[in-house]
Amino acid sequence: MSFSLLAVLLICACAAIAQSKPGEPSDPKALDTYKKALQELREHRLAQALDDFKKADKQDGGHCLACQRQMINYGMGLEEWKIAELGANEMIASAQTPRETAIAHYESGIVFYRQGLSRHKDEYFSRTHEQAAAALAAAPNFSEALTLDGRALARLGQDDAAKQQFQKFLALHTANDPERERILRYIAHPELARAMMAPPFEVTTLDGQRISLDELQGKVVLVDFWATWCAPCREALPHLRNVAKKFQGQPLVVLSISLDSDEQKWKDFVEKNEMTWPQYRDGGFTGSVAKLFNVTAIPHTFTIDSDGVLREEHIGDASIEGKIKKLLAQVPVSPAGQTPVQ
Repeated sequence: MSFSLLAVLLICACAAIAQSKPGEPSDPKALDTYKKALQELREHRLAQALDDFKKADKQDGGHCLACQRQMINYGMGLEEWKIAELGANEMIASAQTPRETAIAHYESGIVFYRQGLSRHKDEYFSRTHEQAAAALAAAPNFSEALTLDGRALARLGQDDAAKQQFQKFLALHTANDPERERILRYIAHPELARAMMAPPFEVTTLDGQRISLDELQGKVVLVDFWATWCAPCREALPHLRNVAKKFQGQPLVVLSISLDSDEQKWKDFVEKNEMTWPQYRDGGFTGSVAKLFNVTAIPHTFTIDSDGVLREEHIGDASIEGKIKKLLAQVPVSPAGQTPVQ
């Protein structure tokens, strides 16, 4: 199970194509190669596009910021780490302001962090820490660099140092939002910063209920992405309804997230089909929650344990009752013998 970077690249291709002109190659030959790479993205020929972004950057003398960003993004997605590192290094070399320097080192840190997750080697988390430190030297209040550094330090087993970075983030980030809730949990339980956590999110459901993932700790969460126009989703609906009914009263939250663009059609369908569990409409594959979970096909379900750790990811209909039972059995029991309901 993984959040496939390659999958999300497909959904982001259109956004990449629509990038603004600043940062594109100034050399005419390089610009032609860059445009060729964009066309290859349209055709989902990602490996060829990555090679041409690299070629265009070289033709532009290593000054094509747009090329470098694509080298980083698609290099990580395709696990072409040398190309991703090259893009980051050239961003660092081309940076002219403290802000540009901070962003470039942060991007480099992301490359090493993702590489560490892929290769399971601490040396990459050490290099992540080095790059995050360089980013913070250029921009001390760079909150994203603080959280990246905290996660890298946690991966290295340096929990006290990780907590210090997370505390700095909290001092800068006082708004009560999902990211702050997640950082508070990292401080209380640094081991979670080393886990494959589901992304933090907050939604307001159709019936007005506010649901924040990190406030659901102590409960198993099943997130189901679907749409009324999706035939396999409609076929899976009776099974999902049965799950919601069967485990009612237990520490389980079922959340259906619709990718429908037509709000009224979605509301009518939910009512007609008696979908009484929490419902939220994200509006499409480019919706904020769908992007967090890298959803590119539906039905798509995610099973999250009571600590917020992502346990299962499945595209299409499949029996999940056994998996839910196992996760429910692992939910901590209070001294009174009752599972906590928060």
